[in-house]
Parts: sequence; structure tokens; C-alpha cells
Amino acid sequence: MPDGTPVQNQLFVYEHDAGRIELLIRIIYWILIGIVLWIYGIIAFIVQFIQWFHILILGCRNQALSDITRGYLEYRVHVLPYTYFMTDKRPNIFPETVKILEEA
Repeated sequence: MPDGTPVQNQLFVYEHDAGRIELLIRIIYWILIGIVLWIYGIIAFIVQFIQWFHILILGCRNQALSDITRGYLEYRVHVLPYTYFMTDKRPNIFPETVKILEEA
């Protein structure tokens, strides 16, 4: 942050401790998350196709279509730390609202 205060709730942080049981549970969780991401990805792809035509014809973006795509991207980023062994904290299987911020 610009004022020097630490950023809270960062997604990609190092955690030293790891559970062996969680490593086995992770396999089942990967499958469930993968199914949700696959379905959500297909929907997001279709929405992007519709958005492309919307921009081409009307010259502006549609908020609802943009929100669907943003939701997919937020969910994908939200589950990355768990799927790449960075944390043992399990994300929800179904998408939830998260904030992804970029520091300037």
C-alpha cells in the first residue's frame, strides 16, 4: 500500500506448515474445483463471444456480461493458491465474491 501499511488477506503468501491428510483430501477437491471451473469457463467463453458482438454492434460493453467474466476470473485466481500447494486453507467449491487488487 502507498502509506506503508501491510496488505491484509493476500492470496499468494508462503505457509511453512502443511498437512499430509489435507494433501490427500486435495485430490478430491481438485476434481470438484476442476468441474466447476470447466463449466464456468465454458459459460465465460460463450459470454465473451456475446460481448464481442455487443461491442461490435453497439460500440459499448454490457455490464452483466462483464460481471460474469469477472466472476470467473476472480474464482480462478481465488482457488490458485490451494491448487498449487501454497496453502491448506480450502476455498469454497462454488464461486464467491473476492477482490483482486493491483498495486500501482
